[in-house]
Amino acid sequence: MGMRLAASSATPFRLQQNSEINVTPFVDIMLVLLIIFMVSIPPVTTAVKVDLPPAPAGARPQAPPTYVSLQSDGRVFVGDQPTSLSTLPADLAAAIGGSNPRNERVYVRADMTVRYEAFMAVINRLKATGYARVGLVGEEI
Repeated sequence: MGMRLAASSATPFRLQQNSEINVTPFVDIMLVLLIIFMVSIPPVTTAVKVDLPPAPAGARPQAPPTYVSLQSDGRVFVGDQPTSLSTLPADLAAAIGGSNPRNERVYVRADMTVRYEAFMAVINRLKATGYARVGLVGEEI
């Protein structure tokens, strides 16, 4: 807080308080700190140099996704082939190719009007037979 000398009134050098806040030094300091941080942070984040090996040209082929579909009338499909809840694991293994079910991803899609009970029956059947990586498919809005 500063002091101001008053030249008017009976006493020639009467002191009064100046209650105005001068923010110019504060803004100057903040701008200097901002510039220092902007200059010093990018070299810190890229300080570690790593030579990454090139990816092989023939990367692992992606298998097409396997879909299990439920229709509103209760029918179940593996891909385009109709199946039932009891034969779902065998038909799914035939569609995938007989590999380990724990490593395979299966996508489940269902009609909007499918009962929750029927949907969960399919999910539980997949989990019981070892398909742990089950994804749900929804429509993009």
